[in-house]
Amino acid sequence: MTDKLEIARRADALVRFSGQRDPRRLARELGVEILTRPFAAQKGAYTVVVRVPFIFLKEGLEPVLERIVLAHELGHHILHRAQAEERGGFREFDLFNVNAGRLEREANLFAAQLLLPDEEFLEYARRGWDVHAIAAALETDVNLAALKGDILAARGCPLRPQPHKARFLSA
Repeated sequence: MTDKLEIARRADALVRFSGQRDPRRLARELGVEILTRPFAAQKGAYTVVVRVPFIFLKEGLEPVLERIVLAHELGHHILHRAQAEERGGFREFDLFNVNAGRLEREANLFAAQLLLPDEEFLEYARRGWDVHAIAAALETDVNLAALKGDILAARGCPLRPQPHKARFLSA
């Protein structure tokens, strides 16, 4: 599923269904267990064990980053659950797998659409704010805001693509 518009539609459907965008509450509603772990480098992981989905978060993440990581891992749950069941989850070494790169990009797009409301983003853009100012106003990472701009541009909004780091959550 590489179509960014389809990924955005899936995130929008989840928001409409649940009536909110809080990834922790959404995980609870979807039956996804959230546990913290003392990861050295990675910020999160998603897996399914005996049909129970789990999100593992790095201990001590600051709240904004934790929210982004949770939304990203929910993206894996919604978009890639079958692959996680087949592979035993997504782990740090997947960052070097070409196929995992696509999955990570898709989860980032899902997180951008889930966390950042269209109208709020567009209102700031109409005021002439750049992606850094929009990210600050929406309390998110500039790379996630750039991805949101890409989604809106694909939907026909007059926005220019913004540079961003594709693997911003893995650094």
